[in-house]
Amino acid sequence: MRFEIITIFPAFFAGIFEHGIVRRAQTEGLVGIGLHDLRAFTHDRHRTVDDRPFGGGEGMVLKPEPLARALKSLGIEAKTGEHECDPTHAVNSHSMEGAPASEADRRLGARVILLSAQGRPFTQAVARELAKVERVVLICGRYEGVDERINELYCDMELSIGDYVLSGGELAAAVVVDAIMRLVPGVLGNEASGEFESFGAADAEISTDEQGVPRSQHGAGGLLDYPHYTRPAEFAGLRAPDVLMNGDHLQIRKWRREQQLRKTLKNRPDLLENASLSAEDRRVLEAMRKEGAE
Repeated sequence: MRFEIITIFPAFFAGIFEHGIVRRAQTEGLVGIGLHDLRAFTHDRHRTVDDRPFGGGEGMVLKPEPLARALKSLGIEAKTGEHECDPTHAVNSHSMEGAPASEADRRLGARVILLSAQGRPFTQAVARELAKVERVVLICGRYEGVDERINELYCDMELSIGDYVLSGGELAAAVVVDAIMRLVPGVLGNEASGEFESFGAADAEISTDEQGVPRSQHGAGGLLDYPHYTRPAEFAGLRAPDVLMNGDHLQIRKWRREQQLRKTLKNRPDLLENASLSAEDRRVLEAMRKEGAE
């Protein structure tokens, strides 16, 4: 899998991608990351990438021409077939979702993403879908944003990593790369690590198991992860739960599921609406709610 990042600050990523799993994935050839300086696609001596917004207002906007050239250098053509952004041409707002196969083929298996505070939320489910793509092209916005014609002509989706505003899309790009990359087969040392975690898959979607040993984990199914403990068994007067040390996998599994439900109910009750819940899960949740009310 390969990531292409278009940015005016390519040096921003130097430290981020040189450590941990991201570095190992690149060294082993499982993931490739290309950094593309937007200023290299300008034609004036000042290497201008931004201009004042039409209609007035604060700040500056990233110009369409350098971005169009940068995308073209990566083999990404406009959805309408134009080779350059033409401000006089009618804009086609057609999305890649539902696009004909020939268009997807022409884009060489790539998905073009604009990182923007106005985008749809970036979730683990989105990360899982994008992990199946050959190339992910990330456009890092700056200033007041990107000329909307780039979004309409080239981008398959806008993504936001949270309901807040950043100085630019570089931090968001690093988050997106990390979240997707760890789902690429072979990147994690233990393949099950990507299944048994917050926002992970439901039990029905998980095939990982230990032969002859009952699994001690539930698939998150959209819930938060359960709390984790390690040695020493007692620390600062607090003891790790005895159930985790008795070797009874079924009891551990039951306890962990209850903790998933409890933590999600406390920290992210909104996730319960779309989570994969069994009848037993709903019974436990109801008991927890009554317990809280009392």
